[in-house]
Formats: sequence, C-alpha cells, structure tokens
Amino acid sequence: MRDPAPAVPSRFPDAWRFCVGTGRFDLALRRDYQESLALVQREIGFRHIRGHGLLSDGAGVHRPYVHDGERHVRHAFTYVDQVIDAYLGLGIAPFLELGFMPSGLASGDRTVFWWRGNITPPSDWREWAALVRATVTHLIGRYGLEQVRTWPIEVWNEPNLKEFWLDADEAAYHRLYEVTANTIKDVDASLQVGGPAISPGSDEWLPRFADFVAGRSLPIDFVSRHAYTSGPARHVPFGTRQTLAPPSRLLEQFATPRRQLRGGPLADLPVHITEFNSSYRPDNPIHDTAFHAAYLAPVLAAGGDLADSFSYWTFCDVFEEAGVPASLFHGGFGLLTHRQIKKPAYHLYAFMARMGETVLARGEDHLVTRHGDGRVTVLAWAPVDVTGGPPVDGHTVRLTVPVTSPSGSAFLLRSSVSEEKGNAWRAWREMGRPASPTLRQLDLLREAAEPVRGHRGLPVEDGRVRLDVTLDRHEVTLLEIAPVVDETPPWDDGQDVRRLLGLDDQGGPR
Repeated sequence: MRDPAPAVPSRFPDAWRFCVGTGRFDLALRRDYQESLALVQREIGFRHIRGHGLLSDGAGVHRPYVHDGERHVRHAFTYVDQVIDAYLGLGIAPFLELGFMPSGLASGDRTVFWWRGNITPPSDWREWAALVRATVTHLIGRYGLEQVRTWPIEVWNEPNLKEFWLDADEAAYHRLYEVTANTIKDVDASLQVGGPAISPGSDEWLPRFADFVAGRSLPIDFVSRHAYTSGPARHVPFGTRQTLAPPSRLLEQFATPRRQLRGGPLADLPVHITEFNSSYRPDNPIHDTAFHAAYLAPVLAAGGDLADSFSYWTFCDVFEEAGVPASLFHGGFGLLTHRQIKKPAYHLYAFMARMGETVLARGEDHLVTRHGDGRVTVLAWAPVDVTGGPPVDGHTVRLTVPVTSPSGSAFLLRSSVSEEKGNAWRAWREMGRPASPTLRQLDLLREAAEPVRGHRGLPVEDGRVRLDVTLDRHEVTLLEIAPVVDETPPWDDGQDVRRLLGLDDQGGPR
C-alpha cells in the first residue's frame, strides 16, 4: 500500500470504550463473570455496562403479595445492590436498560430467550410507573444523585422486533416510553433517559419515534439503536452459520440515526449504539476467530466519528440467551470465553486501550496516534474478505510517523494476533476441541491466547520513522514506538559476547 499523506492531528474519540454489553443482569453474581469483568477492566477499562433483565424475575425486584385479601407490591433490591456494588468496585457504571417485564406485572406470558424474559406490556401502567420510580429512587438513595445522573437509562430493548416486544406494537412502545420517561424525570429532571433501542431492519421506527416524542413534548436525552451485519441464520447442532456484510456496513448503521434525525427536533442529541457485533447469534463461531478481530478493527478505528458510543455485545461468554453453552468455544459473543480465555477480538480492544489521544493519520488498514509524552502507537490490520475468497497473506502497510528523539533512534514493540498468533480458538481446535478442558489445558490455552511480541530499534531520520508493516492473514498488530534517550555508560561494551565473557579481541582474558 502506498505511503499515505499525514492527517491534520485531531483528538481520538473514545466512544469505543464508553460502554460494553453483558449477559442478563443477575449473571453478574457469578464468580466466573466477575473474574472476567475484573480482567477486562484491568486491561481495557470500559466506562459503562449494559445488559437485559434488570426488572426480570431473576433480579427479584418486583415482588407482589396478598395480605388481608389485598394485593400489594414490595420492591426488593438485594441482587441489584450486589451487582451494582460489584460493578462500581471494578470501575464500571451501569447503562441501565429497563426491561423485561416482571411476570407479576405482565399482561401475557410471551417470553424470549432460554431464561424467559417476558416481552409483554404491563397489565397495570400505574404499577409499572411505581416500579420505575422505586428503582430509580433506590439507586439515588444508595449511590447518590450526582452519580446516578451519569448513568443513561434506556427504555426497553428492540421493541421493533416481535421477539422482544409483543407483536412489535409501536403504539404500545410509545406509551411505554411516555410513562417511563415522565416517571424518571419526575424523580429528577437531570436523569438521562432515552430510546428506542431498535434493531437493524426497521429504520423508519426512529423518525416516527422522534415525531412522537416531539409531538408530545416528552423528555429525551439520547437516542439509541443497534447494529449487526449478519444474514439469516443457518442452524447446525449447537451452532449457527451466517453470511456477513462488509464491516463498512456497521459504520453505515452507526451513522444512520444522525442522518435520519438531521434537521429535526432530536438532531442534536447524543447517539448511543447500545449493541453491535457482526452476528446477532450467541452461537456463531465467527466471534471466536482472528477473522473477527480484523473485521472489527476498522469499525473501532472510525466509529467514534459517527456515534457518541458503540457498545460491543458482549464482554464475556457468561451468557445464556440460547441456553447453557455446550463447550468452551461455542461462538459466544464475548471477548473472553468462560474461564477467561482471551479471543483475538479481546486483543483488538486491549490494543485500542493503548492508543494515544491524538490522531496523526488513518487509512483503510491503519490508525496512527500519539500520546502526550511523545510515544506513537500504530494499529494496523489485514483486510478481510466476507465472500469467502482466497486468503490474503503478506498485506503490507507503509507508513512514516513523526518521532522526536534526541538520540536519533526509537524503540519499537510490536504485538500481534492472527490466524497463527495469539489465537486460542486455533489452539483449542488443535487440542481436539475439548468441551471441558482440564486445568492444564486451560493454562495452555491462556498462554496460546497471548499476542506474539517482538521488538527492535529504529533509526529516526528528519524527525520521522519509516515503517513497512507486513501482516499475516487476518492479523491485527499494535506498534508502540518510543523515542530513545541513550543512557548507556561509557564502559558498557554492548552485546559483544567475547567482552561479556571478559575476553579480548583475540580471545584471551582481558
């Protein structure tokens, strides 16, 4: 590839780390989940976390009972407190999604997922408002108004799909949003509320939602939607196969809300993509592959130009929408498998966490940033072919990057994942695909999952370093370049083995 022209330096938005997705709310009580989230937070550091089921039966908030012949409702937050306490202790705050319907308040018995989230409207709208009020009031009382004001509150999930909202009834969702948003703002006007959290494929929902909100003068602080690029599911035992659109299609979806809302009453609101991935299935092996990391790289590099956040669905495979996973690698959404095995996409995010604050250059296969201390970081990725064509090997990215070095040299550390490098899925297959790996096998997989690293010195010429980065098939690589300050003492003989052994040039003792 030709050497690109340098871009005008600009701030690199961190919309990619604003939020990450998770399995249903009460899964956060599990040890494996919390260990996985702790690892993600140490090495990546997301700011918010969003998942389903805050109000579903598994979280135990809505507790109707009969006393003296009259129906009452108790709102209990035992599990909610434990989960949010754990989140905050790991440096991540909730992005609250209000759903699904508690069975004791539901108007029907239609459910979604293996864990049966109820998708029907409330049987009593006043009781729904009371549930919302009690939940928000409790969170403010426990965590403080100033903190809860920073937690976005989203009304429901994908109501444009009949699988998630009874008959995809748009008018019923509008009513749900009106009751919910007004209730939240009645608790405190500065709380953030938004929606409609629609899935791809029903884009006209958003303009109609905007018209409804504006026509009724309803409160709204952000708009939200989801983005996926997979085709229809072809099911196989314990798995799914799907075609994929190019990764640029994700970016097109990220841009859709602002395009649709341009010139309207909601045009200036933040846009949150509260779920995105390639496949919308939790059993598609593409999620486990090096291909997937290379597929997502251009999306993470450019998505912040199009949306205020885009939340990867999900951070780990502790996730049960399609049932309990039958093997360690099963095509789950997660960046991590169960037991904290890192997938190639995990490393893409970890690489992003080491990028700088200023964009120096970007292209279709690279992103160059600079840190405040002068270090330069380059993320480069090999192209992917979603048509199943022959693999691309030896793709080369040629760059010159500015480095100020008093010594005239720089230090380069390169970290890479690809089909051959840092690919635990490949190692697992070579092991014979053990469904329940032994402790020793888990340790081996964790080692196999680590990026391959190399380093070398580079000359700095006229304030720049020239790089020819050749990439393996589906490789994602991080180059970290730091100026060298030479502090070598004058008596240091370098790496000459003879001198290190105390010998002179003729091989005799010195």
